[in-house]
Amino acid sequence: MKISIITVVYNGAATLRSCIDSVLSQDYNLIEYIIVDGQSKDGTVELVKSYGDRITQFISEPDKGIYDAMNKGLRLATGDVIGILNADDYYASNHVLSNIADAMQRTKADGAYGDLQYVDALDNNIVKRSWKSGAYAEGAFKNGWMPPHPTFFLKKSVYQQHGGVRLDLGSAADYELMLRMIHKEGIKLAYVPEVLVKMRVGGVSNSNLANRLAANRNDRKAWKVNGLRPHFYTLWLKPLRKVLQFI
Repeated sequence: MKISIITVVYNGAATLRSCIDSVLSQDYNLIEYIIVDGQSKDGTVELVKSYGDRITQFISEPDKGIYDAMNKGLRLATGDVIGILNADDYYASNHVLSNIADAMQRTKADGAYGDLQYVDALDNNIVKRSWKSGAYAEGAFKNGWMPPHPTFFLKKSVYQQHGGVRLDLGSAADYELMLRMIHKEGIKLAYVPEVLVKMRVGGVSNSNLANRLAANRNDRKAWKVNGLRPHFYTLWLKPLRKVLQFI
């Protein structure tokens, strides 16, 4: 099982090295690593090029934002399974991809996911929040559940069948993708019960009330564009569930 990892970056030189190193240090051998850069000006391009042919594919050109860049990566990917790791994030151990491959092959799943930790941007040893996903149960999205997107791996054939990332949903694009694949299309999932990814704090969608309300509107649109109807409480439970991540 060949695994393609896509990292999208724009002016991310400050954090990109730890992201790249976490991919290249994996103990799984069959990896394709694709980096899509938005024509950075801060040394990102030079940093990526310093890794030479250890980066399978690298493009640097203007794009229409992070999700457009993700779609570029999806089109370039040749692996059986695709994962997306943001430039600010990094894999929690060197056996993440081995465990994903094992879980998907053992269960014959179409996708897999795990747990995530939010860590302090300056001291990555300080854990701010822990997102323990738990095993998926049918209908869980209606109760505000979703897996953390950086831990979400999906077969390329599923992307080919059901499409890539939408560009009209703002910060809810990753939510819509998983809602579509898991809830609507009913792909078979495998859950890896361990922390797979560490994410530096500072997400845009939750940074203030205005952004949270905008995110809620986009979440609602994600259901609508798929011809789905959430419960009246679904989109308020989604952010409320995150409170438990601080405990």
